[in-house]
Amino acid sequence: MNKEHLYKELNNIDGRGYKAYRQIQNNYYDFGKFIIGIPYVQGDPYASPSSVIIKTKGKIKDFPEWLFENEIRLQAVEDYLTRVITNNIKKYARGNRGSGKSGRINIVHTGQEVIKRTSVEFSRDYIEARLTVGLPAKGRRVLGHQAQDLFFKEIPKIAENSLFLANINQQALENHVRVVEDQHVLRELLSSQGLLAFIADGSILPRRSGVDDRPLSSNKVVPFQSPAEYELSFKLPHKGEIKGMGIKEGITLIVGGGYHGKSTLLNAIERGVYNHIPGDGREYVVTRHSAFKIRAEDGRRVERVDISPFINNLPQGETTKDFSTDNASGSTSQAANIIEALELGAGVLLIDEDTCATNFMIRDARMQKLVADKNEPITPFIDKVKPLYNEHNVSTILVVGGAGDYFDVADRVIMMNKYRPIAVTEEVKDIASKLPTKRESKLNTSFGQICQRIPEPASINPRKKGRIKVKTHGMDTIQFGRENIDLSYLEQLVNQEQSKTIADILTYAITNDIIDGQRTIREILDRIYEHLQQKGLKIISPFNSPAGAYVLPRPYEVGGALNRLRSLKIKDIIY
Repeated sequence: MNKEHLYKELNNIDGRGYKAYRQIQNNYYDFGKFIIGIPYVQGDPYASPSSVIIKTKGKIKDFPEWLFENEIRLQAVEDYLTRVITNNIKKYARGNRGSGKSGRINIVHTGQEVIKRTSVEFSRDYIEARLTVGLPAKGRRVLGHQAQDLFFKEIPKIAENSLFLANINQQALENHVRVVEDQHVLRELLSSQGLLAFIADGSILPRRSGVDDRPLSSNKVVPFQSPAEYELSFKLPHKGEIKGMGIKEGITLIVGGGYHGKSTLLNAIERGVYNHIPGDGREYVVTRHSAFKIRAEDGRRVERVDISPFINNLPQGETTKDFSTDNASGSTSQAANIIEALELGAGVLLIDEDTCATNFMIRDARMQKLVADKNEPITPFIDKVKPLYNEHNVSTILVVGGAGDYFDVADRVIMMNKYRPIAVTEEVKDIASKLPTKRESKLNTSFGQICQRIPEPASINPRKKGRIKVKTHGMDTIQFGRENIDLSYLEQLVNQEQSKTIADILTYAITNDIIDGQRTIREILDRIYEHLQQKGLKIISPFNSPAGAYVLPRPYEVGGALNRLRSLKIKDIIY
């Protein structure tokens, strides 16, 4: 249809009940250089907003050909265009007018990370942007003339200034793509070099605050500088040679006084599983995809997890090879978090002493003397960290401020001193030999097997009163049927739309029989991500139209959400 048809329809329904907007649902209108489509219309002004797409017409010829050559470049362009649209929405959209969400134009949230999203699709054939729009109303009466302004003034300006290269900063776009591709290439090199992470010289690691992830802008910020002992260099496709600190496989301690940058370094490493935008300060801080942050999580539910590598001989004789609880302690929750991460395929554990259960991490010589082994069910992490690496090739990066006993198990030690890293491994080994802890080490024990679990499909039910009821509340909570899933301790989630995506991934898995009572959790995740790779992230949308508000999570966070579903039942455990 031509755009005049939309103009007349909006004029005709002005003042009518809100459901009159359904007349424009599933219609596509020709605006000359682009098409505006309305695949979904909300039920009332207070409901989830309507879906609106903007799609260019004709082959994409003005963008440089090299941008189309691989998946990571396409992803980077899509990310950049999403950010351009975000800025143009702020510039051209009036925002709220009328009741509820009337007049709002939105696109998926962006942060410092560059992640696969469905907000923009960039190809040689077209560019498609996917927005959400609150169709204007007063009460539940259509404001047709305000809707005309929205569709004929605001959205066209956003489209014109966001999807056509002549109106985009081409130099900034190409720099964005180059920086993202360099990070991707650098991360892919880590495993072949035996590295867990790389932190480039000159990186700015501190953030503005706990709720503002942008780089701290102050003349007091100390740029990162690798100690000579750990310095490595790489040659990247666009940036060329880059130098910085490599963290090798094995057991690495990050030590130092309070407020000297230990946790800041670890936080940068945990976010290094994602690419970052130019100017973030952590563009060349990269970490293996399989790195997973571990912490204690008092009160979480645990369902049939073999925590026997860490906990045995409970006083009531309860087995820990098939352990369940509705209210885990600090130590049992941390043990379960580690075992579940290993089950999902995590290859690097990231741990900060400050967020751990002390009795899980260490049992010193005096406590060993007081409490006999037969009365202590916990084998602390210090006695398992080496066997975990030796038997399962799982490395650990650990921030330690007070537990010097870990000196005995470290392969390398980095001390943060006034935000500067110093290699102190030799000094640490010397201290350990001169000041032995006298604790009884159990490093000669085996770590134990890592099992796989098969979930019971009937326990994963997204329905409430017969209808699928799945929604998110911010980044930390998923309402899944009758249950709430608490994601607040999955610290590598960085975007609230990742939580929405997890919710719909789990719904997709159960409604498409991927969770079938035969596959393990690991196999379920492998199958889901095969589907996403083959068909695109939009396939998980419960609607017929592609949803624009999905941001790809890692399999580890999807598995972490499933493990935190309180109704989850495990059918079988496989060794």
